[in-house]
Amino acid sequence: MTEHPQPRKPRPAALLFEPAEVAADQEHFFDLESMDDPRELLARATELTLAFRAATDRAVEYQALAAAQLADPRRFDRLTPADVAERAGWTEDYAKKMIEFGRGLLRDGAS
Repeated sequence: MTEHPQPRKPRPAALLFEPAEVAADQEHFFDLESMDDPRELLARATELTLAFRAATDRAVEYQALAAAQLADPRRFDRLTPADVAERAGWTEDYAKKMIEFGRGLLRDGAS
C-alpha cells in the first residue's frame, strides 16, 4: 500500500520591515507587485498572510498581558478597566475581557 505524503503546512514568512521610503509608496507591498508568476505570487502572499496572522495573535497576547499587569490590584498605580480601555482605544467591556485573558496567560506562565 502506498502512503500519501502529508500536505506540508505553510510556515509563516518572516516579517521584515520595509524602508520608510518604500513603505510610503502605496503601490509597493513586500515586493509582491513585482512578481510576474502567479504561482510565486500566491505562495508569497500566503506566507505573508500567515505571518501577519501569527503576528496579530502574538501582539494581542502582549496587549492582554500588559492590560492585566496595568490592572493588577497589587500595583499602587493600578488602572481601572475604564482607564485601560481609554489608553488602548477599547470599550470598557473589551478591556475587562482582555484583562481576564491576560491574567490567564500570566497564570499559565506565558510571556
